[in-house]
Amino acid sequence: MTASWTPTARETTSLQRHGHTQSFTRVDSMWPWLADRYGTITALDAPHATHPEQFSFGELAERIATAAAAFDAKGVRKGDVVALFSENSPRWLVADQALMRCGAADAVRGASAPVEELRYILEDSKATALVVQNADLWRRLALTPAQRTRLKVVVQLEGDPVDGLTGWDTLLSSAAGLSPVTRTQNLDGDGKIAANQVATILYTSGTTGQPKGVPLTHANLLHQIRSLACVAYPKPGDPVLSVLPIWHAYERSASYFFLSCACTQTYTTIKQLKKDLPRVQPIAMATVPRLWESVQAGFEDVVKTFPPSRQRLLRAALSNSSAQRQALRRASNLMLEPVPWAGRFQAAGVALLRWPLHALASALLWPKVRRQLSGGQLAYPISGGGAIAPHIDAFFEAVGIELLVGYGLTETSPVISCRRPWHNIRGSSGLPLPGTEFRIVDPESGTLLGCRQRGRVLVRGPQVMAGYWGKPDATAKVLDADGWFDTGDLGMLLADGSVALTGRAKDTIVLSSGENIEPGPLEEVLVASPLIEQVMLVGQDERQLAALIVPRADVIVVWAGQQGLSLANDLGGKPGDQALLRLLMQECNRLLKQRVGARGDERLAGVVLVDPFTIDNGLLTQTLKQRRDRITARDNTLIRGLYSR
Repeated sequence: MTASWTPTARETTSLQRHGHTQSFTRVDSMWPWLADRYGTITALDAPHATHPEQFSFGELAERIATAAAAFDAKGVRKGDVVALFSENSPRWLVADQALMRCGAADAVRGASAPVEELRYILEDSKATALVVQNADLWRRLALTPAQRTRLKVVVQLEGDPVDGLTGWDTLLSSAAGLSPVTRTQNLDGDGKIAANQVATILYTSGTTGQPKGVPLTHANLLHQIRSLACVAYPKPGDPVLSVLPIWHAYERSASYFFLSCACTQTYTTIKQLKKDLPRVQPIAMATVPRLWESVQAGFEDVVKTFPPSRQRLLRAALSNSSAQRQALRRASNLMLEPVPWAGRFQAAGVALLRWPLHALASALLWPKVRRQLSGGQLAYPISGGGAIAPHIDAFFEAVGIELLVGYGLTETSPVISCRRPWHNIRGSSGLPLPGTEFRIVDPESGTLLGCRQRGRVLVRGPQVMAGYWGKPDATAKVLDADGWFDTGDLGMLLADGSVALTGRAKDTIVLSSGENIEPGPLEEVLVASPLIEQVMLVGQDERQLAALIVPRADVIVVWAGQQGLSLANDLGGKPGDQALLRLLMQECNRLLKQRVGARGDERLAGVVLVDPFTIDNGLLTQTLKQRRDRITARDNTLIRGLYSR
């Protein structure tokens, strides 16, 4: 089965309203257009940046043109690669778009990435210039004299420049002597910067092995700018919050899209997010599942501080609203499993019976909850990653926040599918974007599979890369002659064309019995427990599965006491307490057994408590994905101990 998507009448109207993007031949083409029509609307706001800045669309277009002229004066030319290592800020966006205006491509990464990774990107991309966030990063890079010699210019975005680097203000002032015409025109005046020219090189997050460079063209990125209008359709001036790393494919495409709609984008951080949500009241925000898990956990922590009577009221209202919304979805047949007509009529009756209490909670309770959780007017909470834990989905649905789960990879610019507000099938990764095709094939034979048959997910479309940077052998493994890209994910296609992911081929655990286990769905079940903060299953080539668990210490101590096991508040400093581990394993196996479609080999032979997986310790990527190989390496002794017992 091959699936593509013909836009509905509603989507067609939205795409037509966003039709001005069809005239853009490059990403940087949009700034003069936006300045001409929405010049006074605030484009960017960065209240928490080292240098807090705010620009209107008119000011932003002028700043990009000035920076482009300055980079050109420093020798940056069409076809050059410039490494850009920095976190979110208006200066990042200005540098990014100025380099595109010059016809150059930027090889991007965050300033907090491991320095070895940054050096690798600098070498692998063959960068001829470098932009760094600050002096500290420059010192940490510690480039050799030979490496420095190859760089035409090194620009420092923040702080006083060191070691002869060019400061940001100095760079911009170097274009002051140029005429206004020179500073605002396309530097490649004969129009030879084509849509198929490389605009940027993004490096895969490296959850396994060395990162690979993914060159994306202007055409790849423009497909995202044009096509995301079928998912979201904001108005000029609508507030948008940016919290993910701006250099990441997902945040970057989302940022370009919302800016092309003349939205006002505010940069925030994970630490400032809680304060900025009610202040900014965004209508849209690009996020990842882990962020929503944290928000839901925060809600639970707050509820625990309420008097018992209020806790019972909230939980009863939440349970009713969740059941009402699920019944409504069943009645509308918006489920992973098809609902027969009899089941739909029955569900409609349940939804009707539960509606009065849900309506009351929607009027009195959930608006307050939404204001605390999302600012109150979040219409397009687009969550990347392709899947989100069912209990997280159900919670936000109950309080009136429709999570729009999307799916994509760096190699696909990244979005290839997304749930729509009016067609939101929980558990799916949504419908394809316009011009995008999906196929499901047998993982071994490559045979094309039919509807609801599970296999490897292939995708083809205008957003798919042409190949990895300088790695033809790696390209040949994932991209065939007809343009089908092997995502490495496992999934199935639904009758309406939606894609539903069931696992990651690389993450598949093969037991010694030959049974294949997809850890993702099982981990979702376990992390839904209030006892567990994070979890990763292991068991490759072993007889049974086991789990590495990051516990919620305060909750697990109370729970253990209820089971007759006394622990200190800090777990007594005894993470290897066998009585506790046996209790926890039994609870995990109880949860796994209750899972719909549970198999006998999806049981744990043991568990062990481990330290958290974080970005700082290198065990999570910048978008909060687990680096499974690194976690396995860190906790290898504990894993061996598990199986030796």
